[in-house]
Amino acid sequence: MGLGVQNISRKYETTVPYRPEMINIIRAAYDRGVTFFDTAEAYGPFECERILGDSIAPFRNKVVITSKFGWNIDPETGQFQMGLNSKPDHIKRAVEGSLKRLRTDRIDLLYQHRVDPQVPIEDVAGTVKDLMAQGKVLHWGLSEMGLNTLRRAHTALPLTAVQNEYSMLWRGPEKEVIPLCEELGIGFVPWSPLGVQFLTGWIDANTRFAPGDIRGMESRFSPENLPHNLALVELVKHWAERKSATPGQIALAWLTAQKPWIVPIPGTTQMAHMLENAGAAEVRFTPAEVAELNAAVSTIEVRGARLPDMVLALSGVEAAPKK
Repeated sequence: MGLGVQNISRKYETTVPYRPEMINIIRAAYDRGVTFFDTAEAYGPFECERILGDSIAPFRNKVVITSKFGWNIDPETGQFQMGLNSKPDHIKRAVEGSLKRLRTDRIDLLYQHRVDPQVPIEDVAGTVKDLMAQGKVLHWGLSEMGLNTLRRAHTALPLTAVQNEYSMLWRGPEKEVIPLCEELGIGFVPWSPLGVQFLTGWIDANTRFAPGDIRGMESRFSPENLPHNLALVELVKHWAERKSATPGQIALAWLTAQKPWIVPIPGTTQMAHMLENAGAAEVRFTPAEVAELNAAVSTIEVRGARLPDMVLALSGVEAAPKK
């Protein structure tokens, strides 16, 4: 079980967590056995890398850290500019900045955060290969790419991991992406493994989201669809009672039970939630239980999209080529 640190400098743009407490959470996660920490230059921007770098300094060589490049962010100011940027020079400058902020001499796993349609993936792979030759990057991966891009990238420079949204609430990767990862020998890292907290059980039919909360834009959380989708919450609550766990732990353990090379990265800004998430690693299902739970999940058709089409486009999610 990993730890995602996207929200340690903000929480759905509605609250600002206390920085020292975020450092305490990361260090407590390490004490609980978490050794895989995920961040990106875009988170903050920059500040999440700084917090993670400060947090893991005492045990840097005992953990794996990831970061990401790909957005058009000014390497000096951290200002977002329009669109994506995976030009070779920009990648190199982004990695140099990440290394400094993370207080390290190498990034264990470097992702292209989103595919830049203006830069051939082979050119991106070549740049990362140069960084590997210099010892600044050890492994690389992609996030939310199309299948053709995944194959081309892996051919140019073998990939270690893919990071896509995946949970009981969004099972899109099961159809093509996860089978392709299995075919190519690539690990899978689900982001938003708790369905943006939906699968923890605290959201109900009366929940309304604050301005700036991305969930308020998702039709799967609309007043029309939310009551129907709560069947998933009832399912994880049932299994939580059955396994003496919490609903969130069931959702995370379900992911790790799908494939041995799936590693969720739940994020949180609260110590109690981090401890709960880390505890999901102790939840075990028998093969019969996995089959039973998968069958139950498959009967629930989630209504609504994970994001509006316009937001997906602005988020750089690469669609599969049309046939």
